[in-house]
Amino acid sequence: MHPALRSDDLARLRRQRPYPAVSVLMPTHRRDPGSAQDPVRLRNLMAEAKEQLQADPAVTRETRMDVTAQLDQALAEIDLVHAEDGLVVFAAPGEHEVWMLGRSVPERVVLSDTYLTRNLVSAQAAERPFWVLAVSSDHVTLWSGAAERVTEAHTGSFPMTRVSENFDAERLERIGDVPSTFTDEATRQFLREADTAVGAVLRNDPRPLYVTGEAAALSLIDDAGTVVRATATRVTQGGLAAGPGDAVWQAVRPFVEARAEKDVAGVLEELDRARGRRAFAAGVDEIHQNVESGRVALLAVEENYRETVRDSGGHLLPADPGDLDALHDIVDEIVEKSLDTGAQVRFVPDGTLTGMGGIASTLRY
Repeated sequence: MHPALRSDDLARLRRQRPYPAVSVLMPTHRRDPGSAQDPVRLRNLMAEAKEQLQADPAVTRETRMDVTAQLDQALAEIDLVHAEDGLVVFAAPGEHEVWMLGRSVPERVVLSDTYLTRNLVSAQAAERPFWVLAVSSDHVTLWSGAAERVTEAHTGSFPMTRVSENFDAERLERIGDVPSTFTDEATRQFLREADTAVGAVLRNDPRPLYVTGEAAALSLIDDAGTVVRATATRVTQGGLAAGPGDAVWQAVRPFVEARAEKDVAGVLEELDRARGRRAFAAGVDEIHQNVESGRVALLAVEENYRETVRDSGGHLLPADPGDLDALHDIVDEIVEKSLDTGAQVRFVPDGTLTGMGGIASTLRY
């Protein structure tokens, strides 16, 4: 299981693989009554994947046994008690992965030479991930945030601890046992190293950065380094370097929500400007045509917008119930294609794009 999607995860998963690379997708439920049926539906889908492997003449017996074993291992790892809105299982010779997503996915079993990643791409874009750097004089931790949760990130140099005589200096300062250590040169050097370390993380996985700590700690890391000073939103609250995650989330939540509101306002302003210069498109059919030609510059999608369509050969039309050729994940396909062509993708609250069909874009030309 993986707690959050990262850009390097997506790049790795989208690489070509030896055939067959099996993708099993299933919508899941966080609570009853839907969750009661999830285990049965999952077993049925995994059985369907094995049947497809058995029936495929291009899959050798040795490869089939390998991939079947990977599917069995994946099934044993899945804990549907903690299900979110979508489940994705990947299995190929010698490997398997399981992902829980905060967005629903269509029920599918696909054999190919690549994994079906468009739903993961869409989920990552919708999560609006961020980093939180929690700072004290002798301990700095990095937290990965997305979808109203944060988890400690063990990446790069993090967590970082400075060995000193007053090992838990932050706690001692809070209870008044020692004076502040934020005038100490060793502390300055430690926070300078933390600033450099978070800069390396941001280069590999750019996200909004929030830094939390007592006022003296924030002042010193601003003074000692360059990355935090230039990029971070400051949250003046100490005692969070050791967590827990819920306390870190509650500290940064007002700032994350304020940023989201500002981003939504900015998206709407950009769409209005594009409409004025006739560089605007709305609705899945019009946007699908433009994204295929690489014209989409900014794509805005309501968070829970879904559309099932059929391709008429030139246009996307609403699909009839039970249409076996229906495209259930056309919105996720549009999101993935937009990102592939260098467009920005922004998910906005439901109802934001009223009158635009739930999806709208600005065009490059």
